Amino acid sequence: MTGRTNMFPRFWPNAARSNRIRTLWLVGLIAVLAVLLTLSITIGTRNVDWADIIAAIGGAQDTIGQAAVALRIPRTFLALLAGAALGLAGAIMQGVTRNPLADPGILGVNMGASLAVVIGVAWFGMSSPKAYIWTGIAGAGCAAIFVYTIGSSGRGGATPLKLALAGAATSVAFASMVIAIVLPRGDIAGGIQSWQIGGVGGATYERIAPVLPFLAVGFAISLLSARKLNSLALGEELAAGLGEHVATARAIASLGAILLCGTTTAVCGPIGFLGLVVPHLCRTLIGVDHRWLLPFSALGGAGLLLGADILGRVIARPGEIDVGIVTALIGAPFFIWIVRRQRVREL
Repeated sequence: MTGRTNMFPRFWPNAARSNRIRTLWLVGLIAVLAVLLTLSITIGTRNVDWADIIAAIGGAQDTIGQAAVALRIPRTFLALLAGAALGLAGAIMQGVTRNPLADPGILGVNMGASLAVVIGVAWFGMSSPKAYIWTGIAGAGCAAIFVYTIGSSGRGGATPLKLALAGAATSVAFASMVIAIVLPRGDIAGGIQSWQIGGVGGATYERIAPVLPFLAVGFAISLLSARKLNSLALGEELAAGLGEHVATARAIASLGAILLCGTTTAVCGPIGFLGLVVPHLCRTLIGVDHRWLLPFSALGGAGLLLGADILGRVIARPGEIDVGIVTALIGAPFFIWIVRRQRVREL
């Protein structure tokens, strides 16, 4: 009893201090997110005074300024949801694969959802929002299974490098297939090409409402997988020794990520690199405990996508740049930095 009692003074203060630091980072992240939400509503191609902004938040649309703000509110809400979904999905994928390069875009999941949606539109005349969502989820799931199967083949199993290469090759192949399907169809080419860039412009409450149940289920499954991901981080053998069913834990966590990726891609188009950048930054701030990392990644993803959307509106005024382009400009150098930072053996 004496030895056990002496352990608590040694370790408990460190744990308490660590949790206090994480709580402070959480408060700071929420404050930054609140600022970005305000900026997203107030900044656009048209300058709007505060009286119109407040009136528009209250539901008024009597002036051009109020109508402009009314359009920004659902756009901001969609960016918040999509960013949180992609940030959380990236953290889940990195945890499931134990791969520092895992990302819905790099692993081909987003492009799989995109290809499925394009096939549904071009070949089956799909137009229902729920059909888009179900098709996107199915495409994301099939792509994830395909990439993991290819990356697991051969000696050494599913190493991070093999998964990244399999995902990159799959993304290129799926992107080529999308082009091949769309090129002969002039009637849908313009809309598909615009959607393929990835963006949150043109959002409406009617467009957002169908995705809410799917995202809610995806968020719930993903966040409840935190303890399982902590076990998987110890290695398969140790996780199994602790009583964790490794295959089931991976499947459940992956299901949450697939729901988030497929749904987000269906409504916004493929937005890359966000799921790569955000979990790495959050891991630097609060560590590897998924009970903290997953909520932080969701909030960080929401903040980064909102910031990218605001930046796209500011630097191209009176036009705008879609968030898919902005996140690519941010994420591509970050991806190169991660690859250069990791030793070849670790990949």
